[in-house]
Amino acid sequence: MVKGVSRTGKPLVLLLCVIAALVLLSLLVVLTRGAPKTLDAATPAGVVQGYVTAVIGGDEAAAAAYLDPGQDFSCEEFDAVAPERNVRVALVSTTERDTTADVVVSISHTNVGGPFGSAEYASEESFDLRLVEGKWLISDAPWPLVVCPEKGIAP
Repeated sequence: MVKGVSRTGKPLVLLLCVIAALVLLSLLVVLTRGAPKTLDAATPAGVVQGYVTAVIGGDEAAAAAYLDPGQDFSCEEFDAVAPERNVRVALVSTTERDTTADVVVSISHTNVGGPFGSAEYASEESFDLRLVEGKWLISDAPWPLVVCPEKGIAP
């Protein structure tokens, strides 16, 4: 008699091989997923993507370049706002008109720690944009992503 895997052990070995293959496939997908697709910077969604990338990266000067200089970005009420951490932003919708546009995003915040571990919450917020001399600029940004370079406040 040949020693080896018994007849009842073959399904178990097959199941373990399938599980290992699924784990390897999942790992491959996660590692090759890559960065988000860069949107056209001449579109309202592309402008918001560039602004959000700069804000989250802490580059206030680059973020300020996306703001409409004709708008008054009053930051008095943001004196006590601490910089945000662990923020993810996803595009929900874009409404483009002749000279204005609205870009709605979902902003997810993750609070690390606490007695029950991590908590995440999300909200939908809207960016207002204006077409100024052929270029889309942000005329109003939602409070979680407001940049106040003169006060050094950014998420």
